[in-house]
Amino acid sequence: MSITVVVPTFNEGPNVAELVRRLDEALEGTPGASVLFVDDSRDDTPSVIERVAAEQAASGGVPVRMIHREVADGGLSGAVVEGLRAVGTEWAVVMDGDLQHPPELATVLATRGREAGLDVVVASRYIGGGDAGGLDGHWRRAVSTVSALLARSMFPLRLRNVTDPLTGFFAVRLGALDLDALRPRGFKILLEILARGKRALAVGEEPFVFGERHGGSSKATLRMGLRYLEQLASLRFGRMSRFAIIGGMGAVWNVLILWALTVLGMHYLGAAVIAAAVTISVNFALQERFVFRDLLGQGRFGFWSRLAHSVTFNGTEAVVRTAVLGLIVELSGFWAVPVQGALLAVAFLLRFVFHSQWVYRPRRTAPPRLGDALPTPPGHGVLGAASTDERVQ
Repeated sequence: MSITVVVPTFNEGPNVAELVRRLDEALEGTPGASVLFVDDSRDDTPSVIERVAAEQAASGGVPVRMIHREVADGGLSGAVVEGLRAVGTEWAVVMDGDLQHPPELATVLATRGREAGLDVVVASRYIGGGDAGGLDGHWRRAVSTVSALLARSMFPLRLRNVTDPLTGFFAVRLGALDLDALRPRGFKILLEILARGKRALAVGEEPFVFGERHGGSSKATLRMGLRYLEQLASLRFGRMSRFAIIGGMGAVWNVLILWALTVLGMHYLGAAVIAAAVTISVNFALQERFVFRDLLGQGRFGFWSRLAHSVTFNGTEAVVRTAVLGLIVELSGFWAVPVQGALLAVAFLLRFVFHSQWVYRPRRTAPPRLGDALPTPPGHGVLGAASTDERVQ
């Protein structure tokens, strides 16, 4: 099996020599193995890569080459796609250049993929034996967890077996990809690969421990977080948009019912309770029909159980929201209607994630046994039904 390790870099000069040294040891005995840096740096990183490549050539080590991009089109994701286009081997392993991804796992990921008949093998921080301890501080860990949860909520079928869709460490079989269909932006290229396309890819996972940065500084910024949200939006707002439309309609009905009942003389808290009861019932019926229809029968719950969970969560959320409404109105004297509208907007995302990841969450499929090809039932991929809802056009 031939492997190319694709490493996108941006000002990672202090890490290059150690990364190549460890990759050289990991890839020893792998015919045709090589390392490809796709570099967007604006410091001396390109010269460092060239020096290390020359040293490898002189010593007979794993070949190292570089694509240096003067224009960083598509950011890190664009660099990965450009690197994959230049790969001539059957498998590519994508990893960061800061040594937080252990190079020793490169061959493990590709070997698992080939022997199990997979298209992608994800190195996950969130399965048994994995750890995200290398993330800087509790805040970044929380952001990472919430971001992954949001992605899985938006693509519950494509990501049903993926615990870490935002990792930058994975192996991919080049023949399974349609690189022309990708729209790289930002830095979450794995999500782009898994979510975009007409068929679900066969995916497996291997645990890894996310290590401490070897040198240089983290590139994570608030701007990159916003670009991630933009990437999610560009990938698909199919399910979430329908949920938002129904939720928006429910919010309008809620506010109108609240307004009408208060005009008729009812106390605003009693009116808010009635408005919540009506909208919760109507929203559930519409969500079953228009948002989560493709997930019915694939999860753990039947109709009545889904209804009970949905009503319980929404009812609890409504009680808490109504209490907060009363607190804000009584303490500030603000008009109840705009306050209610603002609270409904805040609650929207919580409701969407809860319904996607609990009420309608699909069952995981059985992991493939090493050496076995993956069965694909009619109309299904390894990640579940490749329904129109789960495809990104």
